[in-house]
Amino acid sequence: MKRVLITGAAGFLGSHLCDRFIKEGYQVVGMDNLITGNLANIEHLFKLKEFEFYHHDVSKFVHVPGHLDYILHFASPASPIDYLKIPIQTLKVGSLGTHNLLGLAKAKKARILVASTSEVYGDPLVHPQNEDYWGNVNPIGPRGVYDEAKRFQEAITMAYHTYHGLETRIVRIFNTFGPRMRLDDGRALPAFMSQALRGEDITVFGDGSQTRSFCYVDDLIEGIYRLLLSDYPYPINLGNPDEITLLQFAQEIQELTGSNSKIVFKPLPKDDPKQRRPDITRAKEILGWEPRISRKEGLKITLEYFKQMIKT
Repeated sequence: MKRVLITGAAGFLGSHLCDRFIKEGYQVVGMDNLITGNLANIEHLFKLKEFEFYHHDVSKFVHVPGHLDYILHFASPASPIDYLKIPIQTLKVGSLGTHNLLGLAKAKKARILVASTSEVYGDPLVHPQNEDYWGNVNPIGPRGVYDEAKRFQEAITMAYHTYHGLETRIVRIFNTFGPRMRLDDGRALPAFMSQALRGEDITVFGDGSQTRSFCYVDDLIEGIYRLLLSDYPYPINLGNPDEITLLQFAQEIQELTGSNSKIVFKPLPKDDPKQRRPDITRAKEILGWEPRISRKEGLKITLEYFKQMIKT
């Protein structure tokens, strides 16, 4: 049986990856220090003999007994509210954590896939963003701890690939949504949805003209799975090119929830990207992948999850 280590296993994306690999017949080793993850996301897996869990911080030395075929490195705070609160840990998990896992992959002769982000493009001067764009990042701004951690992660991953011949994969993830997002994670969708459901004002930063592209989690997981099993070592964008302004998005959530919440405007945070839309040409050509689930369909499923979370 193939065995895979998934770091950040109790997080939003990590937990969905655990489900997918269990479904595909893998032995799954989950690892998380629970600094932003939630065991409730994976508690349904604890009864399975195919799943084991390590409560561990990958920024420290990582040891996993037995063979490993694959490693997926998804440990990292991923929302501004988190990485502004824990900036040092964010930098460490992208640098020291990635170094530790690359060393483990080398020792185990395992293939490793690292989770990068559209944030490596910063506040982009090219639109839509393709993988050849180098980005426009402020390394000392408040978002720099996340952006630069991920840019370093890509650099050291490629160094291990070229110098050690390690089998590596890099996914650049654009805005993703779905069940198991945290209500308080500070990103647009959980903020808008939880505010609408509670009857609070929906807060839009700036004038709401900045754009985002939202991909439903099942589509993203499919793309990651295909990338891992491909033979392509360079970064690949995964996301939904269907672009929308944040004001339109707030109105869409208002309508979907049937909420009487008012939309209010607050000052734009420093270095907040004005545009975000993936060019997924490479993913289409190399992985035969593109999103299948519309934003409207995905939002309905996500809304049901958020309703349950707010009740509890």
